[in-house]
Amino acid sequence: MVKHAGIYARISNDPEGDRLGVSRQIADCRAEAERRGWPVADLYVDDDKSAWSGKVRPEYRRLLDDITGHRIDAVLFWHPDRLTRRPIEMEEFIEVCRKAKVEVAWLGGGLASRDDDGLLLLRILGAVASDASAKTSKRIRRKNDERALAGLPTGGGFRPFGYRDDRLTIDPVEAALVREAASRVLAGDALRTIATDWTARGIRSPAGKAWSIYTLHRMLVAARLSGQRAHRGEIVAKATWEAILTPDETAALRTTLDIASHTRSRPTRRYFLTGILRCGRCGASLISRPDALGNRRYVCANGIGQTGCGRLAVKAEPVEGLIADALLLRLDTPEVAAALADASSTDTVTAAEHASLTGDQEQLEELARAYAEKQVTFREWLAARDVIEGRMEATRKRLSRLSRTAAIDPYIGHGGSLGHEWPTLNLNRQRAIATALLDRVTVQPAVPGRATFDPGRIEPLWRI
Repeated sequence: MVKHAGIYARISNDPEGDRLGVSRQIADCRAEAERRGWPVADLYVDDDKSAWSGKVRPEYRRLLDDITGHRIDAVLFWHPDRLTRRPIEMEEFIEVCRKAKVEVAWLGGGLASRDDDGLLLLRILGAVASDASAKTSKRIRRKNDERALAGLPTGGGFRPFGYRDDRLTIDPVEAALVREAASRVLAGDALRTIATDWTARGIRSPAGKAWSIYTLHRMLVAARLSGQRAHRGEIVAKATWEAILTPDETAALRTTLDIASHTRSRPTRRYFLTGILRCGRCGASLISRPDALGNRRYVCANGIGQTGCGRLAVKAEPVEGLIADALLLRLDTPEVAAALADASSTDTVTAAEHASLTGDQEQLEELARAYAEKQVTFREWLAARDVIEGRMEATRKRLSRLSRTAAIDPYIGHGGSLGHEWPTLNLNRQRAIATALLDRVTVQPAVPGRATFDPGRIEPLWRI
């Protein structure tokens, strides 16, 4: 009886994408099929797919489906380790072939078919391949551990942005862009704003793609930018390459972006003073809302989802202009310079907060492992988790307050120069400067009968 064969080929590493490895396997298997008189019904090729990792191999799954559906009645492959290196998958394959009465052959191995000796040999060769993969994986892990502790770079994949192909030498053009992005994030710019700007400027990632908020985030929090070697989620050594950022800058970026990720679900602030203005009657936050003529105002809203008194409003443009001018003047005052003079003590506090946050994160991971190993009950895990996460949230809030000054550091004593730049700043940057200097601004009720804007109604409460 003529057998209609399916040929399976796989190579686990094909960085160049030239498929030479699978092409050779297919050519050899075609020759074997011709020798046996088996017409080739279909090819099943998983290129650059590991048979050890356990990840889904689409063509391998299609092969099993076609065997079960009796669309082929013979299978050819180059060697059992090309089929799979996992014993559990080998047993599945043998059982599927046995039920479908499919014959199996591999180069240099002969016919397995439904012959017990042939299937036993296939199992043995599969087990040998699995053991070889496990030993190889162990050697690779040990080698990677040694390289990490020595501060050497990783290999594979695209080069890191900011460095040349050797992963050691700084690319001056890209390094300047890294510093630009870091400064903008610490000054209050959103990742989306930077990604949009870089796309418009034609700046591409090492993969040749446009930047997204996710690729920017991953790049900016990477320890390697500050000359530190990370391995398995931890910084393990000083790197052998030159740093683009300082470790303190990396820590500040991680804090800023971590805080941003925890507040991303909150409503977007679309106006300069939303959340900053307070009602002088009831203390509620004012929101921006147009009047009957379409003129924008900040109002104390009352109604569904609103808790204000509904009895106060102020025109938006005059109050925004007044607060912007006040911010520029405040930057040039001795009070601000004095409040920020002792930067070293602030740095010490910030480092302690970072250490606290890291320690709590590690404790959460330990708690999760304890629950997985049934050392604690679900109720105990839940209670402990809530305490730790509450502490982490409090730490993030303190770090947020400590890191606010990054938005105004370049402008202290230079309010005049910021005045020229202010109209070109995006809303996120303007709000970052405002919240660094201001705790809140109280708007008092209008004087009856006065139609023009009254600056005397506006009462700022400064942070610094």
